[in-house]
Amino acid sequence: MTIDALAPFRWLRSSCGDRGDVLGEIYCVTLLRGLDPAEVLRRFGARTSTQMSFDELDLAVCDFTMATGGGEGGGWVGVIAAGDGCAAVEPMGWSGPDEPTLARLSAGTDVVSVLRHDYACDYFHYAADGLVITAFDPAAPEHRFGAEADRLGDLMREFGLPLEEGSEEEWDQRYEDLSEHGLERMFAMAARLTGVTFTADLLDGPLLVGAIADLPQEDL
Repeated sequence: MTIDALAPFRWLRSSCGDRGDVLGEIYCVTLLRGLDPAEVLRRFGARTSTQMSFDELDLAVCDFTMATGGGEGGGWVGVIAAGDGCAAVEPMGWSGPDEPTLARLSAGTDVVSVLRHDYACDYFHYAADGLVITAFDPAAPEHRFGAEADRLGDLMREFGLPLEEGSEEEWDQRYEDLSEHGLERMFAMAARLTGVTFTADLLDGPLLVGAIADLPQEDL
């Protein structure tokens, strides 16, 4: 496979001010097969829902992170129907890969949660029927964990993710490739596993949005 096969997901690597940059430095996108937005919000634990544009969602997240200091994630998730299921977007959030949440989200279906963290590390979690099957950092795919950590071996190789450690001589080139294209590889694999392709136009909304964390009592 060549990097060109990842072209549909290059928008996620946009420069500052471009379309893909709207998601920011930290975000989580969870793709779910066969579920509707209302059910996805229920599984995330949202008690109420409302329609918002992505800009309105981003503003709500900004208010939450200002009130909490950013350590509690984004506090909100926006969900939109796409392909064979839904995409759930958490600006500044990371609850999708949380094991209890992922268990609820994946009950009876296939789910991939992609965490993007610009100054820590990205992460890929694939879960099915309540179990984390395979999880890995795309910059170090040889270190995998899960109930069946090697189940996706063929798919990982297809999308250019090696399963074994490389030699010291090739380490720099390999790390540069994996770091530069890991995000696209995760979303390409997610589309294959869930039937949901995360495209830029999904952010045009409207999204069904719910709060998934509470503000501290003194801020209410």
